[in-house]
Amino acid sequence: MKESLERLTRKEEEVMQVLWKLENAFVNDIRDALPEPRPHRNTVSTVIRNLQSKGYVDYKAYGPTHCYFPKVSKATYRAEFMENVIDQYFDQSYKSLVTYFAKKEKISKQDLEEIIRAIEEE
Repeated sequence: MKESLERLTRKEEEVMQVLWKLENAFVNDIRDALPEPRPHRNTVSTVIRNLQSKGYVDYKAYGPTHCYFPKVSKATYRAEFMENVIDQYFDQSYKSLVTYFAKKEKISKQDLEEIIRAIEEE
């Protein structure tokens, strides 16, 4: 049975977005890449330690400092996140998900037609 990833908080996801983009970084690099108002360095460090304990992040030590890098890819996280959203909010139905976005006018008829063409070409 596949082991599920532990859910991330909004702050943890924000830090992971930075790490996915930078690929590896020190705490100050991560902090500098976060939007204003930037959290204190200690806050970023705490979030990173939480991510490490959840298995999302690892580091390479350079003396007393650590360079952090993602252990979980963005694609892997996105796939699990989407599966959870579809399971919890759309009764395990991709059709319900697409219908929701179509009704909210977040996806156009033209977009849907392009999706259908892409599926048919596979």
